[in-house]
Amino acid sequence: MFPLSDAPNPPRLPIVTYLLILVNCLVFGLVTLPQSGVRPAPGDPRVADYVNTLRESLPPGVSVQQAFGSVSGYDLTVFEHGYKPGAPQATDLFSAMFLHGGFMHLFGNMLFLWIYGDNVEYRLGRWRYLLWYLLTGVAATLFFSVLSPRSMVPMVGASGAISGVLGFYFWWFPRNVVRVLLLFFPFLVRIVQIPARIVLGMYLFIDNVLPMLVSGSSGGGVAHGAHIGGFIAGLAAAWLMGEREVKAAPKEFKAAPKDVALPAALLRNAFVAGDMPAAAKAYFAMTPHDAAGVLDAGQSIVLGEWLAEQGHAQAALAVFQRHLKSFPRGPGLAEAHVGAGLVQLQQLDQPTSAYQHFMDALQFDPRPEVEAQARAGLAAIARMQKYPARRFSG
Repeated sequence: MFPLSDAPNPPRLPIVTYLLILVNCLVFGLVTLPQSGVRPAPGDPRVADYVNTLRESLPPGVSVQQAFGSVSGYDLTVFEHGYKPGAPQATDLFSAMFLHGGFMHLFGNMLFLWIYGDNVEYRLGRWRYLLWYLLTGVAATLFFSVLSPRSMVPMVGASGAISGVLGFYFWWFPRNVVRVLLLFFPFLVRIVQIPARIVLGMYLFIDNVLPMLVSGSSGGGVAHGAHIGGFIAGLAAAWLMGEREVKAAPKEFKAAPKDVALPAALLRNAFVAGDMPAAAKAYFAMTPHDAAGVLDAGQSIVLGEWLAEQGHAQAALAVFQRHLKSFPRGPGLAEAHVGAGLVQLQQLDQPTSAYQHFMDALQFDPRPEVEAQARAGLAAIARMQKYPARRFSG
C-alpha cells in the first residue's frame, strides 16, 4: 500500500515542509553520496571504535574482516553523528534526524513528509510546526533509547520526527482521505481512497507495533520504537493543544469578572435581557463545565453565532467546541459543527480543519438549511484545492 496524496489540502505552499525536504536531500547529496564511495583512511581514529561496535552486533557466521571490507566513510559519519543510546550526545539527537541509510530510506521519509506535513504546518503555523517537528523527533529517539538503552548501533533518519507529524495529523484531520496505490502484482494494481485514520493506523500497528513485538525495537534494522514514540508524542501534543484551546478564554475576554458566584447570575440575566456582550464576558469568566450548567444547548449555539457575527472568531470557535464537549449526545450538534466550520473557513483561514466539522455535521441528520450550509462549505473547500478534485476520485 503506497500513499500518493491526501485531501483536502490547505491553499498555500507549506514552506517549512519543503525546506525540511530540501535540507534532507542536500545532506544526502552532499554528505551521504560522496562519502558512501570512499574507504576510510587506515589511521582514522574512528575506525577502532567502529570495529569494536561492529564486532558486538555482527550476525552469526560473519567475521569482522568480511564486514569491514564494505565500510565506507559515510558509515563512520553515521557512527559519529547518529544517535547511540549507549553513548548519548545531545547534538546527535538533532544531527541524526538529517542522516539517512540510503536512497529508499530518504525517499520514503520525504514522501510521507510531503503528503502529511502541509496540513499540520498550516494548522500549527510555520515556527510552531518546525519546533514540534524537532521536539517529536527528539521524543522519538529518547523513546527508542528507553527500549534499547545499551545499544551502540547508531540510529539515523527523519522518520521519528515525521511520525510525530503523523500523530498530529491523526488527531486533527480524521475525516481526510489518502489516495493510495494498492499493489499486489500481477493480481491487484489499483488506486483507491482510504480514510486517513485507517492508513495511519495501519502504519502505526502493522508497520511498527507488530514488527517490534515480533523482532524487538530495532528488528530488521528499523527503529520501530522511534516511530511509535514519535507518533505518540505528536498525538499527545495535538490533544493537549486542543484541550487548551477549548478551555482558555480568548484574549478579548481575559478581563472578564473572576468572582465564582457572579458570572453565573450575570450570564442568566444577560440572556434574559438580550445583552450578548455581557453574556459573552460572563461566559468566559466561567469554566466550560459551569457554563454548560447555565446555558442550554440552544443558547450556546446562539452565543457562538453572535460572536461569529461580531468578528470574535476565536471566541466563537471556543463556544462551538465547548458545546460539542458539553452536549455530546444532545441537540445542536450539527449546528455547532457547522458554526465551527464556518468560523474556521471564513475567518480563521483553516479550510482543512473546517472540512472535519462540515463532514461531521452531515452525520447528525441536520435540518435542511444546516445541511445546505455544510455542503456549501465543502464545495468552497473543494474549489481551494491545489489539485483538481478528480485527482482524488480513486
